[in-house]
Amino acid sequence: MSDTLARPVPGGAAPPRANAVVAVLAFAGIVVSLMQTLVIPIVPNLPKYLDAPASDTAWAVTATLLAAAVATPVAGRIGDMYGKRRMLLVSVALLVTGSVVCALSDTLVPMIVGRVLQGMAGAVIPLGISIMRDVLPPERLAGATALMSASLGVGGALGLPSAALIADRFDWHVLFWTSAALGAVAAVLVVVLVPESKVRTGGRFDLLGALGLAAGLVTLLLGISKGGDWGWTSGTVLGLFAFAVVDLVAWGFFELRTAEPLVDLRTTARRQVLFTNLASVALGFSMFAMSLVMPQVLQLPEVTGYGLGKSMLYTGLVLAPQGLVMMAMAPLSAGISKSKGPKVTLMIGALIVATGYGLNILLMSEVWHLILASCVIGAGVGFAYGAMPALIMGAVPPSETAAANSLNALMRSIGTSFASAVAGVVLAQMTITLGTTALPSEDGFKVVMAIGGGAALLAFALCLFLPRHRAAAPAAGSAAAGHAAEPAEVSGATK
Repeated sequence: MSDTLARPVPGGAAPPRANAVVAVLAFAGIVVSLMQTLVIPIVPNLPKYLDAPASDTAWAVTATLLAAAVATPVAGRIGDMYGKRRMLLVSVALLVTGSVVCALSDTLVPMIVGRVLQGMAGAVIPLGISIMRDVLPPERLAGATALMSASLGVGGALGLPSAALIADRFDWHVLFWTSAALGAVAAVLVVVLVPESKVRTGGRFDLLGALGLAAGLVTLLLGISKGGDWGWTSGTVLGLFAFAVVDLVAWGFFELRTAEPLVDLRTTARRQVLFTNLASVALGFSMFAMSLVMPQVLQLPEVTGYGLGKSMLYTGLVLAPQGLVMMAMAPLSAGISKSKGPKVTLMIGALIVATGYGLNILLMSEVWHLILASCVIGAGVGFAYGAMPALIMGAVPPSETAAANSLNALMRSIGTSFASAVAGVVLAQMTITLGTTALPSEDGFKVVMAIGGGAALLAFALCLFLPRHRAAAPAAGSAAAGHAAEPAEVSGATK
């Protein structure tokens, strides 16, 4: 590892190469989050494109969700063991491969295979954050990890209008060729500019633990994502949930008795890690609730009395500023975390998100109303997502950084899955009839937004249980890193 990268230079200025590392890793994060919104503009047309029923083409979205849920914690653990940069490159390579498979697809099966491969790149952001901890100077870490976390929202916000524009002007396959090209660029930049971390655990990979976790997550998320279609009280969905509970409980007992577990549950049970992850579930739920409401309000016909009758492209452009606001909040989030601690930053973010939902309930009749509310919510998410890695890394040793950050990313994903399920139930029950078509009612949207705001307040309440100290995560290159095995809630300086 280069000394010029690992050490701060005199006067507190950042080494020039550190800026390149941050930029490249943030770009890789944006590329991966772009992939997640790539198919949204073409979902209604997939049955025609792939000559398959809509119930089957929905797997183009579901398969990516399931693959990301399984791959993220596994890739994080492998990264800790054998090299985070190496695993990040594998993840980007899977993204490129999946994009090419989708770009060459005209039928359902290869499309689903490609989307599974794309979903397996979901660990790029937590791996990138972990690399930053290992190779950046300590004074750059807070701002860099906040920016990397914000890349998730930035890519999602910018991806929708970009994908809508491409789908509107070109053949739909161009969407995936674009994704492949961006992934290839990210891979080259990582190879050239990002050093490999020397912080590794080694050891033996917990294959049984990985299989057990995969089985539990797939059945849990499959039941959540398909419950609305298959029926929440159907034997299939109840069976999936029952299997998930039994499997995950058995998996937990197995992990506690394994010398080298996939997930160190004792570390995960530390107060700072546990309540950060619980808050992440709530905030993931809250953030995604907005993504489910605003596009529908913008696109529903004006004759409903509350729809704004806009196109998909227009909708994407309206929501794009949210991503830019998230990125703009990254340095402010890092500054508050340095001065007051990431706990305070996370709490501020949760309150801002709740405020945004309150505005959205009161103001949703004009386009500028939705721009304002989405930007306020985006600012809150930027604060919160920037604080989460600092809290996680302040409580785990450097050798477990990638696994711990990947588990935190998984918690956010579980929150978004629950948001989709809850919003689906609410909007299916609260409808109006337009001609012969049932559409979600205005009150239904307001209920979903109220639930989203409530989830943000729940995250705030969970933050109250976090330890009261400034949990600064040392860089692996610093002298302190070698002694970071103690949890920060024990060894950190108490206010």
